[in-house]
Amino acid sequence: MNDILLADKITNVFEADPGVKKGVPVYIRENLNGKFKLRPYQIEAFERFDCYMNRFPNKDKPVHLLYHMATGSGKTIIMAGLILDLYKKGYRNFIFFVHLNSIIKKTKDNFLNPASSKYLFADTIAIEGQNIQIKEVDNFEAANDENIHIVFTTIQGLHEKLNTPKENSLTFVDFEDKKTVLISDEAHHINNETKKRKTKKEEEDTNSWEKTVNKIFNSNPNNYLLDFTATMDLKNAEINEKYKEKIIFDYPLIKFRTDRYSKEIQILKSNTEPFDRVLMAVISSQYRKKVFAHNGLEIKPVILFKSYKIDESEYFHEKFIAEMKKLTASKLKRIKDMAAGSELDVVEKAFNYFDKKGITLENLVIELKDDFLEDKCISVNSENDSEQKQIIINTLENQSNPYRAVFAVNQLNEGWDVLNLFDIVRMYDKQGTGGSNKGKISKSTMSEAQLIGRGARYCPFLISEQYDKEYAYKRKYDDDIENELRICEELYYHSKNNSQYISELRKALSETGAIDIKRTTRKLKLKPKFKKTYFYKNGRIYLNKREEHNRKEIDEIDASIREEVYKKSLYTPDVAQEILIKDEKTKKTDAPKNDKIKIKKKQISEIYKLGAIDQIITRKAINQLYKFYRFDNLQKFFPNLKSISQFIEDPRYLKDITIELWGNEEQVKNPSNEELLSVVKSTLDDISLLIDKNFKPFKGTKEFLAKDIPAVFEDKTISTENKAQSDEDDEKHVDIDEEDWYAFNENYGTDQEKFLVKYISRQKSKIKEQYDDFYLIRNERHFGIYSFDGGNRFEPDFVLFLIPKNPHSLSENNKTLSQNNNNNSLNENKKIQTYQLFIEPKGEHLISSYNSRWKNEFLKQIENEHEIKSIFEDERYRLLGLPLFNEKEHYRDFDKKFDDILCY
Repeated sequence: MNDILLADKITNVFEADPGVKKGVPVYIRENLNGKFKLRPYQIEAFERFDCYMNRFPNKDKPVHLLYHMATGSGKTIIMAGLILDLYKKGYRNFIFFVHLNSIIKKTKDNFLNPASSKYLFADTIAIEGQNIQIKEVDNFEAANDENIHIVFTTIQGLHEKLNTPKENSLTFVDFEDKKTVLISDEAHHINNETKKRKTKKEEEDTNSWEKTVNKIFNSNPNNYLLDFTATMDLKNAEINEKYKEKIIFDYPLIKFRTDRYSKEIQILKSNTEPFDRVLMAVISSQYRKKVFAHNGLEIKPVILFKSYKIDESEYFHEKFIAEMKKLTASKLKRIKDMAAGSELDVVEKAFNYFDKKGITLENLVIELKDDFLEDKCISVNSENDSEQKQIIINTLENQSNPYRAVFAVNQLNEGWDVLNLFDIVRMYDKQGTGGSNKGKISKSTMSEAQLIGRGARYCPFLISEQYDKEYAYKRKYDDDIENELRICEELYYHSKNNSQYISELRKALSETGAIDIKRTTRKLKLKPKFKKTYFYKNGRIYLNKREEHNRKEIDEIDASIREEVYKKSLYTPDVAQEILIKDEKTKKTDAPKNDKIKIKKKQISEIYKLGAIDQIITRKAINQLYKFYRFDNLQKFFPNLKSISQFIEDPRYLKDITIELWGNEEQVKNPSNEELLSVVKSTLDDISLLIDKNFKPFKGTKEFLAKDIPAVFEDKTISTENKAQSDEDDEKHVDIDEEDWYAFNENYGTDQEKFLVKYISRQKSKIKEQYDDFYLIRNERHFGIYSFDGGNRFEPDFVLFLIPKNPHSLSENNKTLSQNNNNNSLNENKKIQTYQLFIEPKGEHLISSYNSRWKNEFLKQIENEHEIKSIFEDERYRLLGLPLFNEKEHYRDFDKKFDDILCY
């Protein structure tokens, strides 16, 4: 039995042929809402679908796939993109179903309402020149071939419609002659039939939900069933067996969190009265709001007050409003005194911040009373809440939405997409039952852990244009947790200090991947001895900047795109011919009369230049791909382009593009205009994708400017799960405290980072033969440099400074230095040259990735292309980037380059 998951098979294809990863097709990218910049893993989700469609010819039909992706990872944008992709492939009819009506309301708003802040599509949707509308329908009777038709329904409603049909509703007959795409959100709810052991309710549901979905799915071999969920129970043997050949992408919460796309979760436990716990959440929320505002960010933090029962939630909602109206400075003073010197560090930090900013308790009371007025609090405790309330709860991030406090029981446990939730207050002290005594996690505790995971969606913000926009969606302060903005990427769960419950909750959060219980905080300090050195006090590090690339010099399509051969196949039908095979001796036929067999015509290829094809055809193809090929959009990429005619006729653009056309001889020698249009359109589609992929709106300056060492490197507190290098075994052990050349007091890096430090330790005698001093400084997000080609930010893990012999005994002749040392060899002025080496260790599984490849290329470029124009009178710096370091892979390249430097 083949136990390899489909997702792993696709990964193997990517590794064997990186060219398979082509990015997101233009017709998807340009028809999605531009404000939702696709993240790398979302791009991979589309690439995986494309790979499956084109590289797996023996796929089962109808096609059933599962996207197993973390809460908050943007599954809905993947759904929208796949709808566009399948429309391009000829699909017009879609059914979106889920188990909760509240999710249906939210999804309809995201799919159908252009005024919604979370609307998923572009203002105008167009594919191949055809404008497309997205229409909500009850059935597919009136469906046409121009638009996308979607039935939105709960799974229960779908079952009822099909099994008790009414006039104008869906019936099973509707699916027999129509190929349909079924999109199942929160798909773990439809697997009851698959499970062997079921609850009584699951047994009842088995006779409905899953069977209904399967009946629709199997009604046409061209159907698709696309499942989306974050919590499929893959530990269940039957479910795992069902999905192992269907999981196209597995991006669990643990990977999502490790990639820094989620908030970090903190549990704030206390033995206080419930309303004191509430005030602590309100105070920390206001502290967070102030920090955001201080950094120029208009972000409103929201609190969720979670009760055990609806009547308790309603009672507390009223109590909260009453208590906030009676809030006094003395009550805040009591909380402040309670927090001082306790484990309630975030509350203590909040009051310290208020004191620092001159905010008195009396003024704080006024603020809190205003921010938590009755009309800024909302209760959500029924699936039948008004549609307006559902919209409010799903647009809490909007600046026009004033709500700061939400009161609920279970209504928000699934399908709630909120980014600015930063505090959850558990308003009850009951512990879950049904497993904790057996060492298992109770169902209620696991449900709470999943709610916390949902609240851990990262709230994006960016405070510097020197970072890529994607950086806005990732945690920035894991390596600097004392930064005041760290509070803005943490979710606090406020609970009574019940040790048994807290232990069980941590276990549940760990199992879901929401927290790493191995992580701890570590203090990284520059060694006092290092801070006394001449180099620390007077040394400099040279760094470049990122700036906009005006592209004035761009006057052609990149040669790599122009020189590509675009292979295209024409459809070649099998030809049925009547064959009579006769025995010449007997004159008898060996085959029955009128027997026919199918034969394939021989496939050949013919080369066409795009410029040789009738320009009317090319212009028609461009018009059908208008969104990308409209003139103003092309000028964004090619500012010197004068006209569409030039774009078609100039060899620097499209004229000499080569198409290798495959088909039978008759087709490739004399293709019809319709066939040529299809081929040209497909080629232009490929080219648009490559142009967009190569587009670089920024560039890194080649000039590197000096910054003082103390201004860049400082003490930090980091969050890590790694062991100290001083505590490692012999293979990686270095007694960091004894190594004066290592600037910080410890190294908590990855294995490869520790191997690098070990390597430098082994080389120290050789280094000292050539240099008076050397210092290796770990870059804990202290600085970044920017690639020359695209302005991509790169934070090398280490920088090594090699300081020459006798740097102060310089001759007068050496004091006047060239403003630009770009063309000087490494041997010139050896005695006065300090080397600054950027070093990046990489794990074996990462060293061949796209990110590693461009970083390695950039490191090579630094040596010959950097410029240092502001040179101090008595020093000279030379910058180099070493090849990526790995203890096994590329070790020889790194070692040889390092040895060459020492021999200069």
